Amino acid sequence: MKPLVSIIMGSTSDMPVMEAAAKILNDMEIPFEINALSAHRTPEEVEKFTKNASSRGIKVIIAAAGMAAHLPGVIASMTTLPVIGVPVKSSMEGLDALLSIVQMPPGIPVAAVGINAAQNAGILAAQIIALSDNRVAAALKKNKEGLKKKIVQANKELEKVKFKFKTN
Repeated sequence: MKPLVSIIMGSTSDMPVMEAAAKILNDMEIPFEINALSAHRTPEEVEKFTKNASSRGIKVIIAAAGMAAHLPGVIASMTTLPVIGVPVKSSMEGLDALLSIVQMPPGIPVAAVGINAAQNAGILAAQIIALSDNRVAAALKKNKEGLKKKIVQANKELEKVKFKFKTN
């Protein structure tokens, strides 16, 4: 099995956040890999990984980083593959990481999800894969239906909540 998505994080301390992306990809049966690479501490390894990703069959890269959050942009500067940045809450409530990811210069796009929103990064990666994979497209549709069912069920449960002035 060869990975289609690569989850990259600056350090393993980001793993509790990035597990949500891994879970989505795993649930949708999309092969993926997880690696720790640092734009600042292992720049040569980041370059080697990035320049070889496409030839290894990688279709999407999810890159997580906190604080200055250079990893997603550095990766995007060296590939034409889609890069999804996940800002990780570390300092400044994650706003520093978010701004680092969304303020890329012209020609170096990085898609960004919300702070610690690795689940959305996994879904976005699946949506990109689904453009050329009907099985993944069907899994995404099933996922969306599941979200709808959760809200329908939540409303049924809310009907049971009683307050003197509650009208529904």
